[in-house]
Amino acid sequence: MARIDNPIIGFSEEDALRLHHPHDDALVVNIRAGDYNMHRVLVDNGSSADILYYPAFQQMGISRERLVPTNAPLVCFGGTRVYPLGVVTLSVTVGDYPQQITKDVVFLVVDCSSAYNAILGRTTLNAWKAITSTYHLMIKFPTEYGVGKLHGNQVAVRECYMAMMEMDDHLQTMNIEE
Repeated sequence: MARIDNPIIGFSEEDALRLHHPHDDALVVNIRAGDYNMHRVLVDNGSSADILYYPAFQQMGISRERLVPTNAPLVCFGGTRVYPLGVVTLSVTVGDYPQQITKDVVFLVVDCSSAYNAILGRTTLNAWKAITSTYHLMIKFPTEYGVGKLHGNQVAVRECYMAMMEMDDHLQTMNIEE
């Protein structure tokens, strides 16, 4: 295929035809991380970090010796702090050949409950020069051979939402009185 330099990235209504509308779904995708196809990956433009949850880390069979220590805590919604077990660098591939990219991603590995296996934040999205659209539930990014696409999965989004609602440590009731 011929190389394409600086492809123009845009979205059209055609990109949204495969979705059930109306929706307010999060952007949850599948990626190739290392030698594994990873499902339930949240794309979060608001996150400054790329996160890999410890259960996914374990399922991938990655040795704990690959974890590089870090002492920088993550500050979560509500101000709580989570201290990562360490960082691990994994090769991540997205898109369909030949419009795909492979880049190393540095994940903070955290041991806490989540319906997701990982979170991709701004660091990776910027490295990919990716453009996200929550309306289209899609990421588009430039490649040597045109614009690559990564589609969100509405079924996975709803499964994750239900799983999060069922987690005991996320169910907190606030009493509001006059």
